[in-house]
Amino acid sequence: MPNTVVRLGTRGSQLARRQAQTVAARPAPAGGPRAELVVVRTTGDRLSEAPLSEIGGKRIFVKELEDALIWREIDLAVHSSKDMSAVLPDGLTVAAVLPREDPRDALVLPHGSPAGDWSDVVRRLGVRPRIGTGSVRRIAQLRRALPGATFSEIRGNLDTRLRKLDEGSHDALVLAAAGLRRLDFASRISAAVPANVCVPAPGQGIVAVEIRTDDQDLAAALARIDDEQAHRELDAERALVAALGGGCQMPLGGFATTNGDELMLDAIVLSADGGRSIRQVLTSPAIDARALGERMAAALLAEGAGALLQESTK
Repeated sequence: MPNTVVRLGTRGSQLARRQAQTVAARPAPAGGPRAELVVVRTTGDRLSEAPLSEIGGKRIFVKELEDALIWREIDLAVHSSKDMSAVLPDGLTVAAVLPREDPRDALVLPHGSPAGDWSDVVRRLGVRPRIGTGSVRRIAQLRRALPGATFSEIRGNLDTRLRKLDEGSHDALVLAAAGLRRLDFASRISAAVPANVCVPAPGQGIVAVEIRTDDQDLAAALARIDDEQAHRELDAERALVAALGGGCQMPLGGFATTNGDELMLDAIVLSADGGRSIRQVLTSPAIDARALGERMAAALLAEGAGALLQESTK
């Protein structure tokens, strides 16, 4: 597609724009397509104060972008991959992903609080901290590490959430470390939450580029920026969620890591209160990423994960 302009769809949030700009800035072959950003306002942006669990979960951040792709109003869409449905709409595919940023969750204390390791920061929080997060996955896992904590939803863009924290609405926030780092707020990370304490969400830290399946020229162009390792990790994590029949508002963590030619998948399913959990770690050759995710789902279901997930949706 020489000397063409491709319309790159993105949400209007600061983080979404930064991620889209990163994709647009990737080197293109001489005479290759030039990206033009198109901002699409999503339901999630319009209802920025409503709890996600009440308005459809995180897919509200991608639906309008996917509709715009289907209707050919844009040529590609850039997403935080953890917001995407495990099964994409017919005719759409993930053509490329960027190298994975820090996949862990981050504990953020009010401005001026010194950073430290996880255990140190948890001690400083005290026995009854007020934690801002609406993620059922985070709450279910962190109840065990912070048994006296109270958790409450906090919405809005990153600046808004940090301002509310600094004004005293919460004692700490739990946010994705990747978003903080991409927006140059790494200094606000008081402590990274170890993955063995809180298994990250499937896709966390990965930016995905979605296109129409029939756009073979664009797929070939995007193959030049695709990070193979991150793509395989994402394939394993998304296959896990798809095989469990779930979405992104479930008490489910899934985190794949690459070691040479081997892929390891760590996954956990919990009751909503965190009192019960099923956790497995499996490995496979990296080329079998999707099969690993499906095998993990079968192992979790064999241990009773289906009942825990069903309870969480009631």
